[in-house]
Amino acid sequence: MTEQTTTSGAASSEDAVTPSPTDPLWVERNGTRTYTGFSARGARVEIGPAEAGAVFTPGELLKIALAACAGMSSDKAFARRLGDDYKTTIRVEDPKLVAEDRYPVLTEKFEIDLSALDEEDKAKLIIIAQRSIDKACTVGRTLKVGAQIPDAQFYQPTEG
Repeated sequence: MTEQTTTSGAASSEDAVTPSPTDPLWVERNGTRTYTGFSARGARVEIGPAEAGAVFTPGELLKIALAACAGMSSDKAFARRLGDDYKTTIRVEDPKLVAEDRYPVLTEKFEIDLSALDEEDKAKLIIIAQRSIDKACTVGRTLKVGAQIPDAQFYQPTEG
């Protein structure tokens, strides 16, 4: 296990991090401001500015990651009460603060039919789902507390 260093330079056991089992991820440049993102599992996504057409912008990918993470984190709670075949759409549509080139708010909006539940069961399910999201959504947890993003590192490509 490695330890993360705090801003004061001291390592804290609370900040200890363990290696992630996540497969490698990378992007490769296709042309002017356009990239393809890859995972070692064979997934791929086209990335670029909105004017490039059928691509996701990095900001859109951030929003999609948050929505998918919230959905995956709350899936078991909803499926347990609504059935495995329940339908939902989760939107994150908050606007960008153009002057600062960032998203000041990212709201997860679930479109989900809870009409089969009485008001008390609906309220309980929403609380359970939110607790699941707060506990298990890595993307949301990271955004809420903020992640350290060190300066980019630049390397000469290896031949091979």
